[in-house]
Amino acid sequence: MTSSLLPATPLQPRKRAVIVGASAGLGAALAKKLAREGFALALLSRRMDRLAELCASLNADGVTRALAYEHDVTNYEEVPSLLRRVIADLGGLDLFVFNAGINLPPGLETMSAADDIQMIAANFSGAVAWLAPVGDLMKEAKSGTIVGISSVAGDRGRIANPGYNASKAGMTTYLEALRNRLTRHGVHVLTVKPGFMATDMLRASAGPKPFTITPERAADDIYAAIRKRKQTVYTHPIWRWIMLAIQHVPSALFRRLSF
Repeated sequence: MTSSLLPATPLQPRKRAVIVGASAGLGAALAKKLAREGFALALLSRRMDRLAELCASLNADGVTRALAYEHDVTNYEEVPSLLRRVIADLGGLDLFVFNAGINLPPGLETMSAADDIQMIAANFSGAVAWLAPVGDLMKEAKSGTIVGISSVAGDRGRIANPGYNASKAGMTTYLEALRNRLTRHGVHVLTVKPGFMATDMLRASAGPKPFTITPERAADDIYAAIRKRKQTVYTHPIWRWIMLAIQHVPSALFRRLSF
């Protein structure tokens, strides 16, 4: 489903953003935030029913235009042609956000190789399939912002969810390398590390959830970090200090912890 863009005025050019993983939670909150900030949007998700509903609500004001595209991030071969189509429909690209991801927590007694591979395929390989070509395009243009939604879970390997930890650690490192490649070409790369967020994914998980924030609060934090051209943002900000402490726990002690 697509819809034509309203023209921007010469004095107020409309910025253009793509969000992969936009149908609910943080992705939807970011779409609403960017719409309020005047962006034209291309929103991608495999859940077209939710995406269509979101686009209808965004387009209702007659000012913003949000375009919807169905996409499964593990369909890597589709990315080059879909990226060209999205950019042609938007008329360009200023901001790219990769937010798609899944979490399949294992039990503490057994692990599932299939689940771990599935998480890495979506959370990491799916991200790379988009980030690499978007990075090349922005490098050529010598402008643009790339935002990758990683997680505090990628800062240290914990017993609770090795596959998810690994997928987000890979995402964080890939974004750092991308930043080092692209900064000299005028491209801004932001790594986002959320803690607990009130989403469907969190509600399906067990255990304590300290410092839980809303997707809307996280979207505000992310947009502020984009405007300030930060390299990394933790949301809730307290996670920066929590994870700094956790990263400095000696391995001999850390492996005795039950989280």
